[in-house]
Amino acid sequence: MFVMLQVPWLQSCANLMQIGAPLPLLGCLGQYFKVLGSMEVLTGQHGKEIIEFPILKLNGRTMEIESTFHMYVQPVVHPQLTPFCTELTGIIQAMVDGQPSLQQVLERVDEWMAKEGLLDPNVKSIFVTCGDWDLKVMLPGQCQYLGLPVADYFKQWINLKKAYSFAMGCWPKNGLLDMNKGLSLQHIGRPHSGIDDCKNIANIMKTLAYRGFIFKQTSKPF
Repeated sequence: MFVMLQVPWLQSCANLMQIGAPLPLLGCLGQYFKVLGSMEVLTGQHGKEIIEFPILKLNGRTMEIESTFHMYVQPVVHPQLTPFCTELTGIIQAMVDGQPSLQQVLERVDEWMAKEGLLDPNVKSIFVTCGDWDLKVMLPGQCQYLGLPVADYFKQWINLKKAYSFAMGCWPKNGLLDMNKGLSLQHIGRPHSGIDDCKNIANIMKTLAYRGFIFKQTSKPF
């Protein structure tokens, strides 16, 4: 599914906590988390393909969702969804037929991020995922197969599983389900829905933030 580089605004929050000053939740106004739900995939003879691409823009001060990007992706190597894929994700054939290719979706992600001010060099933002797989393995692997470049902003992220384990002292073996249970939160939507994963990640982050947890980058430089 789609928050440890020393990001100045995150470090300043840690300093505020140390001196007992009021904490503006996770950062200064204009700093954001890009919550990436699981890029739901279709598994076929030649590997996996991304068929859903959801992102939430989460305000790092208020921890409220400000904008949503959500598109389905037309698979090109395996154009027909399998019954297992549909049963797992809830995505049916009609939801991907005629949808943009991965290249087109990535172009629209870039356009959305520019529109939301997330490409402004003065605005700090980072992706948050439930695990490393989406941005470490799946997206780079499919882009390499299709001959597509991977934007630099996809190369650093926060693995929510690691953040949760730092905050709670235990590893969430079953991912979002365990994190929601550990925080006494109701699971939102259905498991393996990319956009519902985003909503659950955002809710878990908000809960941890209100407990005083400071999120930091967990991925290592490529």
